[in-house]
Amino acid sequence: MMEPRHFRTLFISDVHLGSKAAKADFLLDFLRYHEADTIVLVGDIIDGWRLKRSWYWPQVCNDVVQKLLRKARKGTRVVYIPGNHDEFLRDFPGMHFGGIEVVERMMHDGADGKKYLILHGDEFDVVVRNARLLAYLGDWAYDTAIRINILLAAVRRRLGMPYWSFSAWAKLQVKHAVNFIGEFERVVTEEARKSGADGVICGHIHHAVIQDMDGIRYINTGDWVESCTAVAEHEDGTFELITWRALASAVPALAAIEMHDEGELAPQAA
Repeated sequence: MMEPRHFRTLFISDVHLGSKAAKADFLLDFLRYHEADTIVLVGDIIDGWRLKRSWYWPQVCNDVVQKLLRKARKGTRVVYIPGNHDEFLRDFPGMHFGGIEVVERMMHDGADGKKYLILHGDEFDVVVRNARLLAYLGDWAYDTAIRINILLAAVRRRLGMPYWSFSAWAKLQVKHAVNFIGEFERVVTEEARKSGADGVICGHIHHAVIQDMDGIRYINTGDWVESCTAVAEHEDGTFELITWRALASAVPALAAIEMHDEGELAPQAA
């Protein structure tokens, strides 16, 4: 049995609960083995866009929400920064729901004294040539890639193999996607600089990375649709990118995680 790990802060984004592509079972498993003084939900936790088109809310979505509420009741500070898919929560800044705080953006004081601007990042789509995530492959192609993900995940799980994202791999093969990612990182980093921060923590583009850009630390938490990643802050202020590639209950625990200290999530081969 894997022992739970405790961190100063956990950052999670782009879960898209309500979408059939959401890896809610992976996130629930992750939350069982990871504790923190503070958990920051960096947007798109609930996929309001998908839910408006067709309602899909299996029990595991409730389980994730209940798990977060339970952590809040037990003393964990849980902060929710809405994204574009859960923008309905932007009408409630400063409100508390079951102990979960809602804020538009926030400044995080790191344990090492550095300041980090935290925001979802969708507001910079307009700056980056009016692009959106689904423009990488086109709406149809992206949805097709996600469906392939679901099929591959079922097959690999039956074979006892860890999760691998076809859509994340395919996205990084497309030149326009790579260009979009680079431009997004640049404008978000510049926003952190303008805000007087030493770094920025965001989500939105489903590309997990920790890197330095012109003296600013850029951290993207990734997602729980493609990469199943979260970012953790240790007690000394260092950051770690964690990838949860298999359910600990189904695969030996040591195979379930890949830890990347202050580095980038590399696409894994099938």
